[in-house]
Amino acid sequence: MKSRFDLIIFDWDGTLVDSIDWIVTCLQHAAVSCNCTIPERQAAKDVIGLSTKNAIQTLFTGADEETRNQLMSCYIEAFFARQISRDDLFAGVYEMLVQLKRAGFQLAVATGKSRAGLDKALQATGTEDLFDITRCADETASKPDPAMVLDIIQHVEVANERTLMVGDSIHDMQMALNAQIASIAVSCGAHSKEILQQYNPLTCLQQPAELLAIIGG
Repeated sequence: MKSRFDLIIFDWDGTLVDSIDWIVTCLQHAAVSCNCTIPERQAAKDVIGLSTKNAIQTLFTGADEETRNQLMSCYIEAFFARQISRDDLFAGVYEMLVQLKRAGFQLAVATGKSRAGLDKALQATGTEDLFDITRCADETASKPDPAMVLDIIQHVEVANERTLMVGDSIHDMQMALNAQIASIAVSCGAHSKEILQQYNPLTCLQQPAELLAIIGG
């Protein structure tokens, strides 16, 4: 597998950054603030990876448009109340990205975050220079639509068969299938190994930094 890929596309939350618990907390906080039913933990995790708009619509199906807008505002305000740093990356992730970059891989991010949110996170973690291109949900279609991945592939001019998606959610895995590219799952985020394996990833890792031993660098 070490010479199979030229481009590695990473999801952000739950794949590179240990942020799932915080996202769940913020979604539940938004529900309380807007007098909505508080979603169960797994239900909240199930929408992570979608755009914020799609996540709110999926999680709060009975809410009207005004309430959904309030929920989005409350969630965003709560989420950005906490400042992240490089310490929020999963163990070994920064070093892995540096080694992959030095080894000649092109690196990208495809995320359900907004452009403003991702840019802030990249700067806070000091990883902005490690990625050749990043794409966000407010710039194109939300996962699992393959538009983000296909846009990245076109931009860097790498063939689909030389592209790998790494993600922690069913939305990442389905997006890879829709884009007809290979995927590797990580079980440290939104969904379990058992669920992720239903989408036929090449393998499922417990932690993202384990990728380095598989892919080389």
